[in-house]
Amino acid sequence: MKGFNKDGLLFKHTGIHIIMLVLAIVAILPIYILLINATRSTEQINAGISLIPGMNVVYNWRALTSRGFQITQGFFNSLYLAVLMTVLGVYFSSMTAYGLHVYKFRGRSFLWGLILLVMMLPPTLSFIGFYQFVARLKMLDNYIPIVVPVIAGAGTVLFLRQYLSSILQMDLVDAARIDGAGEFHIFNMIILPIMTPALAVQAIFSFVGSWNNFFTPFVLISSVKKYTLPMLVQMLRGDIYRTEYGGIYLGIAVSIVPILFFYAFMSKYIISGIMMGSIKE
Repeated sequence: MKGFNKDGLLFKHTGIHIIMLVLAIVAILPIYILLINATRSTEQINAGISLIPGMNVVYNWRALTSRGFQITQGFFNSLYLAVLMTVLGVYFSSMTAYGLHVYKFRGRSFLWGLILLVMMLPPTLSFIGFYQFVARLKMLDNYIPIVVPVIAGAGTVLFLRQYLSSILQMDLVDAARIDGAGEFHIFNMIILPIMTPALAVQAIFSFVGSWNNFFTPFVLISSVKKYTLPMLVQMLRGDIYRTEYGGIYLGIAVSIVPILFFYAFMSKYIISGIMMGSIKE
């Protein structure tokens, strides 16, 4: 009987490892093919998929830079927007979530319901009105309309409030108030350190989403010097007979490198952020 249990447990563990291996291959394979295509010529890419690197990196880089691909400027613009949107979005979303969770005020339930409603609506549904509003404010070709809407985003507020409801004990806040701490001091010095795992998770999602954001900057930004990396990569596409797919793949590969580094640096917080713990007394 003991041998049967051991065999069953071994079979179960083997099955789990096989499933994890298959999922890892499915997740890594598209990125690997992207990196491989960045080293191949357009003719080789059109011929089919290959898992062996090519020898056209230098040619692809020349094709990339010769078509107005200002990688340094685009990298700086993407990094500036991604960092700004991540910091402001995560901080003010956490402040909103804290206010909704801790303070009792009239209309709180209505405000919470409104946040849930906004989260369920597709962003593109109101984009035409948003564009007209920005145009009337004469703020086209400006980063401000791109940054402001992400401050206190509905999805981020929902996640952080649910996290607070699972870990925050009001005795901790009340004790800080009795000691004479102000509300901003409590939030910045006590609440934010407690929320670090959840903030890190939302920072990953916000940074990746901001870095990959193409549609909003493409509609609002018209100056080439303000283009982000995804917009510059789109500029590489021309007539079908002149498109250098190797250069396009190389441009995409360059644009995702910061995301991979940021994710690798912050990924250790994902499990601890999603697995909501509690404060030990």
